[in-house]
Amino acid sequence: MARVDIIMPQMGESIAEGTLSKWLKKVGDEVKRDEPIFEISTDKVDAEIPSPAAGVLAEIIVKEGETVAVQTVVARLETEKGAALGKSEAPAPSESTSQPVASAGKEASSPAPQREITPAPAPTRQQPPAPAIAATHTGNGNSFEDRVRTKSSPLVRKIAAEHGVNIASLQGSGVAGRVTKRDILGFIDSGASTPTLVPGGRASSHDLPLPQPWAGDVVEPMSKMRALISEHMVASRHTSAHVTSFIEIDFTRVAKIRAKNRAEFEATTGQKLTYMPFIIKAVTQGLKAFPVMNSSVAGTNVIYRKQINIGVAVALDWGLIVPVIKRADDLSLSGITRALNDLAARARAKKLSPEEVQEGTFTITNPGVFGSLMGTPIINQPQVAILGVGAIEKRPKILPGVDGEDTIAIRTCAYFSISFDHRIIDGAVADQFLGFVKKTIESFPETGL
Repeated sequence: MARVDIIMPQMGESIAEGTLSKWLKKVGDEVKRDEPIFEISTDKVDAEIPSPAAGVLAEIIVKEGETVAVQTVVARLETEKGAALGKSEAPAPSESTSQPVASAGKEASSPAPQREITPAPAPTRQQPPAPAIAATHTGNGNSFEDRVRTKSSPLVRKIAAEHGVNIASLQGSGVAGRVTKRDILGFIDSGASTPTLVPGGRASSHDLPLPQPWAGDVVEPMSKMRALISEHMVASRHTSAHVTSFIEIDFTRVAKIRAKNRAEFEATTGQKLTYMPFIIKAVTQGLKAFPVMNSSVAGTNVIYRKQINIGVAVALDWGLIVPVIKRADDLSLSGITRALNDLAARARAKKLSPEEVQEGTFTITNPGVFGSLMGTPIINQPQVAILGVGAIEKRPKILPGVDGEDTIAIRTCAYFSISFDHRIIDGAVADQFLGFVKKTIESFPETGL
């Protein structure tokens, strides 16, 4: 018999940890290969993780509700078939799940190489706890910064530095005392008086108290997904210099094309045709024309993504999720429609796999579906831009008439917004991108279906 390690998978480029929300098997249970064995929760997805091999669940290391770093061993499976794999070679759960439907009809591509520096895996529970971190700089290889790095991710250290927080003063909730994003943001929001470090070495404290419930108030804890979304949004604001621009787009031509071809399209493909596939098609062309909009910031470097993977925000009763259409620029309008509808339906049914919320390079959110005219969305890290789509509705517009005089006409229009990272994207470039998307939609070819 041999034991195979079951690890916490990485749920996205910017995700360094995950929460094991529920065990679906108990010690001693027989498990089939690819059978769901536990559930995990992040700000991007709630997903069931399949077993990498068949066998018997021999050991559960991480309990329900615990948050651990990616690649942490959460359990061990006893199996003769696992002997050839070895503990260190056990495949990650993500390797046994299906590829996103957006890649249907293509050869399954190998996983993209890691493109950003991530913190080293936290030590497992069999290792002794990390030593206490001193708050002094020794000037050698065991400096304050070096030792903090063993207990926190680069993002946590960045947030701490911006708020003058001494990480060494915090008790981390992660494995081996690691300080997590939740720890640092919770400390900042709590207004705790624990000493902090500010420029110049002066001590300071946060004195803003938490709000207290009043008589008759109802207090409920955030759901796991809501708490993680909260962390991700605050972290994004800490990371990127957010700026938002707006533009109005005339959808009258697309509306006529859609009305003319909708019945035949839906009968032929079996897919509901909405405005979103037209928008995605225009955006993919815009990202090719302005590649900085499809990039990521890595320190002082800019990573220009060759893949165009479009994330589309889907509102759920219990939160928000962003499934990703991989290589959207290679898909026809019908291919985009099929991928979009399938991902949205499975997102609402909690049937998405981890791969289907990973590796997005640009995100589109559609508050207009609820009637909102426009919005200022928060960038989905580590991306550098996000497009907001307002309500598509009929409006009176002033147009030039054939006789040279202005006329009033009824047009189908919408306001678009683009929130972008001003660290690497200038306002002129963002506005040119919006202008390109506008022109593409307003001149969409009738044969584009």
